[in-house]
Amino acid sequence: MPLEKILIIAVNKPEYQEERFQSSLEELISLCKTAGGTVKKIVTQNRARIHPAFYIGQGKMEEIKEDIDELEIDLVVSNDELSSGQLRNLSNNFGLRIIDRSQLILDIFAGRAKTKEGKLQVELAQLEYMLPRLRGQGTELSRLGAGIGTRGPGETKLETDQRHIRRRIYDIKRRLKMVVGQREQYRKRRKRNDVFQIAIVGYTNAGKSTLFNRLTNSSSLEEDKLFATLDPLTRKIQLPSGFQPLITDTVGFIQDLPTTLIAAFRSTLEEVREADFILHVVDGSHPEMERHQDTVHQLLAELDSHTIPMVTIYNKRDLIKDDVIPMNRPYMVMSALEHEEIQRFISYLEEVLKEQWDKYIFYLNPDEGKLLNRLEHETIIEKKQFDEDKNKYYVQGYIPNEHPLKSILKG
Repeated sequence: MPLEKILIIAVNKPEYQEERFQSSLEELISLCKTAGGTVKKIVTQNRARIHPAFYIGQGKMEEIKEDIDELEIDLVVSNDELSSGQLRNLSNNFGLRIIDRSQLILDIFAGRAKTKEGKLQVELAQLEYMLPRLRGQGTELSRLGAGIGTRGPGETKLETDQRHIRRRIYDIKRRLKMVVGQREQYRKRRKRNDVFQIAIVGYTNAGKSTLFNRLTNSSSLEEDKLFATLDPLTRKIQLPSGFQPLITDTVGFIQDLPTTLIAAFRSTLEEVREADFILHVVDGSHPEMERHQDTVHQLLAELDSHTIPMVTIYNKRDLIKDDVIPMNRPYMVMSALEHEEIQRFISYLEEVLKEQWDKYIFYLNPDEGKLLNRLEHETIIEKKQFDEDKNKYYVQGYIPNEHPLKSILKG
């Protein structure tokens, strides 16, 4: 299938920092590529404020019209969110489909969601986004074929019936409640079994899924594209001591995420809130590395997860040109593609946990095999030997601060 030819339009306002404006454009180009398009031209305009009716100035519109004809453009993508009026006016002027950054992200999510919950979340976000903009879609929706920005519910002639959308939104929210309820049950069961939970977070395309796959020997989707993972996967891993935590891969964070999406994906990111420990993966080779880290920290704060202990992994070491100056500690610079580095990281992770946990020394009777088994799987054992004189097992290790076994060990 030929790639859709895209023209990007963007307004650069005085309050934007040039660096930030450029990085948002680069991100938009990546998003277009991820959605299956190719960017043929970027048209930017410096304006004190966004034009209320057309987003850009009318003089610029004539220039864009010529570009559309000359480059045979299929789709125009705006760097900012557009109102229904702006969408309608631009669409009528250019005579082709217009979508904005938010619709593009929603479209990618629609193509990527695999689980029932993921699909419902995306559809909900798309419908909520679409509802106030129905007037703006004008004749466009009724003659939609296929293409970027049309995946998901956009293909039905939704503009004819707002009631239909509201009913569907209500229905999805009801179903999501049930799905989220089921997930809550799983989570409670995991908590009840006192399984230590680690969540991998990071800016989109930082290499989270690669790290997850190498740590768990599984094959979640690993791609050099934005938002490769949408549905949280959880697997068990084993550290050198035998300790077995659960590890979860999560959806990538991104700056200027559509508000409807932050709301819709809250429950997908709930996994992060429930975690005992966070692995923050950063693309150490990315020029916008610092901003990416800030975005992740900001979203973690919004999720009330900023106090969870964390280790930062500066990934893609093979692509890093200068020395990494870490913004956070503890940290490690590595390449998730290298087997030796994964082994080194697993040992390092265990050392970090030991520093944060409480040390214990305990004697067990030979018939307390069940308790010994729990200690082996739920704590980090450093030394274990049978004391012939006492006829007991001597166990020395580290235990999470709030673990229920602590009361037994103290007793």
